[in-house]
Order: sequence, then structure tokens, then C-alpha cells
Amino acid sequence: MWVLVLFDLPTDTKKARKAYTDFRKKLIADGFTMFQFSIYLRHCPNADNADTHIKRVKSFLPEYGKVGILRITDKQFGDLELFDCRKKSYGTQPVQQLELF
Repeated sequence: MWVLVLFDLPTDTKKARKAYTDFRKKLIADGFTMFQFSIYLRHCPNADNADTHIKRVKSFLPEYGKVGILRITDKQFGDLELFDCRKKSYGTQPVQQLELF
């Protein structure tokens, strides 16, 4: 299971830029990696773990801006086609996180 966080946050004031930076840092601290600008993703081994991370992201949502959270299966993520200027891109797949129990 994959959790994607998509966001569009204002950066027009110093306070807004700080909120944007804090949000990104918290995503990274929670194990999310940048997929594209303003799109971060994280692999989760099951739906319960995905719910935990979704709740955590909701707990540090910024005051302003738009944030979307999307949960997709490994199969759906595997069907993703990436393109770089009309050329199919094969090399920039995100790395799966190793989790030890």
C-alpha cells in the first residue's frame, strides 16, 4: 500500500514559507520521500499502518493551503507510467523502505 500526499501551500510571506518548510520536514521525518515537487509518498505494509501515517499527516496540516492524501495499492502504483518530455521514463521509481519488526 502507498500513501501519497499532494499539496499546494502558499509561500508569499515569511510565515507561509516557514509553514511550508515545517510541513515538508515533518513529512520527511515520518518516512515520506519526494516523488515530484509537492508530491510525497510512503510505502506502508498494510492498511492499518497507512491509516496511522494518514492520521499523523492530518495532525500537522498547515493552517493555509490545499493538501490531498491518497492511498493506493501496490498493484495500482505498479501500473503507473512515468514520462519525461514524451519519452517513457524507467529510472526514477521510488525506493521501497525496509521495515524491520
